Amino acid sequence: MVPERHVLVVFGATGDLAHRKVLPSLFRLDRSGPAAGRAIVLGAARAGLSDEEFRASVRKSLIEHGENPEDAGEWVSRSVFFQSLGDTGPGAFATLRQRIESLEKQHNLYQHRIFYLALPLPAFPPTIEAFGASGLNRSKGWTRLVVEKPFGHDLTSAQSLNALVHRFFDEQDVYRLDHYLGKETVQNIIAFRFGNSLFEPLWNRDRIRQIEITVAEELGVEGRGSFYEKAGAVRDIMQNHMMQLLCLTAMEPPSVLDGNAVANEKVKVVQAMEPLRPEDVVLGQYAPGTLNGKSLKGYREEAGVSPESRTETFAAARLRINNWRWQGVPFFLRTGKRLPRKATKVVVTFKAPPAAVFNPYIVCGMEGNRLEITLQPNEGFNLSFQTKIPGQGMKLETQEMRFRYGDTYGALPEAYQTLMLDVMRGDRTLFVRNDEVELSWERFAGVVDGSLPVHEYPAGSWGPAAADRLLASDACCWTDL
Repeated sequence: MVPERHVLVVFGATGDLAHRKVLPSLFRLDRSGPAAGRAIVLGAARAGLSDEEFRASVRKSLIEHGENPEDAGEWVSRSVFFQSLGDTGPGAFATLRQRIESLEKQHNLYQHRIFYLALPLPAFPPTIEAFGASGLNRSKGWTRLVVEKPFGHDLTSAQSLNALVHRFFDEQDVYRLDHYLGKETVQNIIAFRFGNSLFEPLWNRDRIRQIEITVAEELGVEGRGSFYEKAGAVRDIMQNHMMQLLCLTAMEPPSVLDGNAVANEKVKVVQAMEPLRPEDVVLGQYAPGTLNGKSLKGYREEAGVSPESRTETFAAARLRINNWRWQGVPFFLRTGKRLPRKATKVVVTFKAPPAAVFNPYIVCGMEGNRLEITLQPNEGFNLSFQTKIPGQGMKLETQEMRFRYGDTYGALPEAYQTLMLDVMRGDRTLFVRNDEVELSWERFAGVVDGSLPVHEYPAGSWGPAAADRLLASDACCWTDL
């Protein structure tokens, strides 16, 4: 589907997110495919820049991201403009509206508009209010609002923000962006589950023992200490990114692949999930340690971090989904910074067969088959199974079948590129609906209130030892990544 021609306004256009992700993705969409030549990009920020000054900064960013200088220069000269918002008062948005209308007239566009908020969370409410005051929330064509996560910082703030957005925009015009949903490997969870008759009949409590979802990072806060102090691992990763992975892994097949049908099934998963109890959660914070022979400082020693900080850099949780498919199957989530390696995986462990006949011959332990869905890096699948060792009687050991996306398809599209094309097309399948956001915050209410203890763990380890107790009652352990 070819998107209709439109003006795309990037708020916070001089910031890191815009230059690192949003603008490079818009450039790549313009170079090939159905979105080529479909968007006029208007950067908006407080800075008092001219069109040419902003274009020079965008051109520099694109070149730093490996783009061809000649192609970058051609695109910014043809399609990129800038409007200063100054103090962002009412007059600034009236002027912004005039500039948008001028560009639409100049380029013969029919008032189709996308507003992308590449802004910090506190800037969302005044910006959305300004849309209403200036009339920018409505047009003769369509108007779409793109909001980056986090959408609120708890249930109350999420509800307030949703109410504010709905004062000025219809829900069908709101695109809550979680970049994890733009990853090809995340979307492929749906294709893998529902497109293969080999796995779908086994995807239930009768055949699956446990499911683990891990988002591990080698890096620390990398100069973002002041931001992370207000977020922490639960708000930054678990409540949004990991909940999306859980919902796609656990949901029922949608009737059709569109935004509302997929959202309906994801919401049912969260509705069936028990609120997290204190005994279901372990929080941690990295202390000084060593990784790959390099000494690493602790979180409290990072710039912008309080020396008495209780902000968690690690979180592990045991979740229960009380529906027909998943009753009794534990879902284990863990995420953390300064872990031994970067990895995002969904690991499905099937129940072991009742194969007592093999007990005298097992070499490595008779385990259930295991499916590892690797979302990054080295994207692909591993499926473990038991084989007989040749020439040694009936001795068994575990082997794996492997598939890697890079071997078959080469480089995968960048997540923001996928999501921005969907916004242009009006496809909300990969975006998060308002009720899903609020339900998720509700389930995590007892985890983000600051009442839980925070355990230290050495940087370079797999987190605090206390996280192992979450799995102890199920007689299992975290999968070795």
